[in-house]
Amino acid sequence: MRAKKLGDILIENQLLCQKTVERVVDIANTRGKRFGVLLEEMGLISEKELAQALAVQFGLKMLLDLSKMSFSTEVLNVMTAEVALENMLFPLKIEGDKLAMAIADPTCTKIANNIAANNSLSVYLYVSTKHEIKKAICKHYFGKESIEPTEKTVLVVEDNEAVLKYMKNALSKQYHVITAVDGLDAYKEVISKKPHVVLTDMEMPKLDGFGLLYALQSVPETKQIPVILIAGISSIAAEEQAFEKGFFDFITKPIKETTLLTRVKRAYEFSERHHLFLR
Repeated sequence: MRAKKLGDILIENQLLCQKTVERVVDIANTRGKRFGVLLEEMGLISEKELAQALAVQFGLKMLLDLSKMSFSTEVLNVMTAEVALENMLFPLKIEGDKLAMAIADPTCTKIANNIAANNSLSVYLYVSTKHEIKKAICKHYFGKESIEPTEKTVLVVEDNEAVLKYMKNALSKQYHVITAVDGLDAYKEVISKKPHVVLTDMEMPKLDGFGLLYALQSVPETKQIPVILIAGISSIAAEEQAFEKGFFDFITKPIKETTLLTRVKRAYEFSERHHLFLR
């Protein structure tokens, strides 16, 4: 039996009308975007409504509140947090030769099947929302709660205590400032707290500024966050390299407060325009 089209399910559930579905299909084809992704971006359906429709389409069960459940280390170790975030997957349990996994997009199961095969298991899937999967990753892999920012939030990543304090004091006049002293902790902070702007030193323990940017660009939900690189050297070559890699801006030390505030303001305004466009 052929699976129903997603649009037909949404019409049956009275979430969309036939004309709206036809128009969005046309737009999706023109933009080269997935139908379901575009519906969510346009605000025509909620994340939960999309997940419920996908569960019906693929004959899968819906699973929520993953962050409130308990999972063994053995289960979590079947994939890294980075793989889980990049693909919106979460391992649930191992029973015999089967691996249960939550997935946000059951139209793309290649990675889930590969993970199961690499562990000599077969996979069976549940559908969940991206928000629920992200909350579960934050809680069970990072030991952090996933928080949506309610005020203008900036993350400052700097391993020099004096420089970190200086930037935090300057920015706190206009923003809610969170801090991290190495790139790995910064990565976890961005995933769990989703700041509007990130300022990161170039050289740091565990993960440097370039590594942090690359890690954030690999995650769909964080790749558009503007990241400003702070460097101890000033050269045209260093600045060109930063922009080529994808940094939003480049600041050299010693940092002037007016420069810091101006660059962060520009990055924040870019972040807000991007979110407004998606809404």
